[in-house]
Amino acid sequence: MGKPTGFMEIARQDRKYALAADRTRHYREFVIPLSDSEIGKQGARCMDCGIPYCHQGCPINNIIPDWNDLVYQGNWRNALDVLHSTNNFPEFTGRICPAPCEAACTLNLFEEPVTIKSIECAIIDKGWQEGWIQPQVPLHRSGKTVVVVGSGPAGLACSQQLARAGHEVTVLEKSDRIGGLLRYGIPDFKMEKYHIDRRIAQMQAEGVVFRPNNHVGVDFPARQLIDEFDAVVLAGGAEQPRDLPVPGRNLEGVHFAMDYLPQQNKRVAGSQVPDDIGISAKGKRVIVIGGGDTGSDCIGTSIRQGAISVTQIEILPRPPEKEDKALTWPNWPNKLRTSSSQEEGCIRDWSVTTKAIHGENGKVTHLTCTRLKWTDENGRWQMAEIPGSEFVLKADLVLLAMGFLHPVHEGMLKELGVALDPRGNVLANTENYKANIDKVFTAGDMRRGQSLVVWAIREGRQAARAVDEYLMGSSELPG
Repeated sequence: MGKPTGFMEIARQDRKYALAADRTRHYREFVIPLSDSEIGKQGARCMDCGIPYCHQGCPINNIIPDWNDLVYQGNWRNALDVLHSTNNFPEFTGRICPAPCEAACTLNLFEEPVTIKSIECAIIDKGWQEGWIQPQVPLHRSGKTVVVVGSGPAGLACSQQLARAGHEVTVLEKSDRIGGLLRYGIPDFKMEKYHIDRRIAQMQAEGVVFRPNNHVGVDFPARQLIDEFDAVVLAGGAEQPRDLPVPGRNLEGVHFAMDYLPQQNKRVAGSQVPDDIGISAKGKRVIVIGGGDTGSDCIGTSIRQGAISVTQIEILPRPPEKEDKALTWPNWPNKLRTSSSQEEGCIRDWSVTTKAIHGENGKVTHLTCTRLKWTDENGRWQMAEIPGSEFVLKADLVLLAMGFLHPVHEGMLKELGVALDPRGNVLANTENYKANIDKVFTAGDMRRGQSLVVWAIREGRQAARAVDEYLMGSSELPG
């Protein structure tokens, strides 16, 4: 597990960013990787801590100490094998996962966790560079057919695992390109799309058939899938956005984040976005409502498009600068974090609620907001408006990034008649991932609600094992 005294001898060193003045001029990735020797030193910092809490912090239970040690020893090829044993797509998680594993690292008790995410990314990038990553074509075919609806990380992980088990897998995607929110939700400056494209090529060589521009329940009946395939996996996203029901919501210039972000990704990919439906922040005062990752993506995109100013408001109170380790470790703590996009130039404000959106000639001009006071009442946080705290924010573009409620129910889900849980997600457990309809399974955000890419990969892999057991009576796929 690294060098026994490495954590005492070697300081934490992580990847750096290109200067904001340079990186905001383009949509490419801007993280500056460490050299192989520097990554090896960081791997040496992994402690022989007895109980590796990083395993608990990682939703897919990556075998982190093992590949840290292998990188320290210079055995990159074996490190790649260990990494792939639990994670189909480390190039995704190595770029866009928030790294709960590092929060759970024993060294995080002293604010110096092992740079797990950077090591993971270095391993997979070297694997592609050296040509070590090749299609894993099954030796035998089962003759069973599976259709996976949705090509985000859950759908891709499930599809790859099932194809390697010998099943004939077809992936249906409603958009014009494969990748789900990886393709049209994550900005290119956080993850360039060639990472998806080369995985698609690998999966096609393994036998997966991809069919974009196929919107189930719109282009054709959803029940048709049950008739044509031996198993159906619903792996779409939780795409129903949380709305803002205030006066002026329908003014021109007020948009959901996921109506805004995909357009820029399409432009970067070379697609034309007609002016009459295009949304741009160029020359505008932008207000982003919502303090999460989606809001941060809106900030970075707005800055690159040439916004005059960007302000982000959040209804929750400002988190503490640092967590109380004795209370939170090894769990993911609530503390103040600043994203690379927020560092590029953004005003942030907390405990703010929007009361109304105002405009002239049908176009948004400003917001009326009110400050909130949060109090802890018997363990439950309650908010109340502070009298006389109203203020105005000028705005030419308002982006709603307040999270997602559940999958879209209209269309496929209503037609199939799948049962829903109290939050509106497709009901299924994590033992067999089976919906209430024969042949139908579900995984990822469609089952668990809005979540992380790493959770989607975990659920896709586990659902694949459940489907394989359903089709064959047993499964050798890892859970």
